[in-house]
Amino acid sequence: MDELVGSCVRCAHDVYCTAGFLNGILLHNKNILCFNCKDSLNAMIKEESLEEENQN
Repeated sequence: MDELVGSCVRCAHDVYCTAGFLNGILLHNKNILCFNCKDSLNAMIKEESLEEENQN
């Protein structure tokens, strides 16, 4: 059973809890981030750190 728990703070898509598991991550400020946005942000952070490494 899916239960709506809120919306992603980045893309505003609905985030559900499925069989007791949140389909996203809960941030420190109690906001929810969907898995798609989490993956996008992680990729951007990784890319930025690689660019910084190449500049040094």
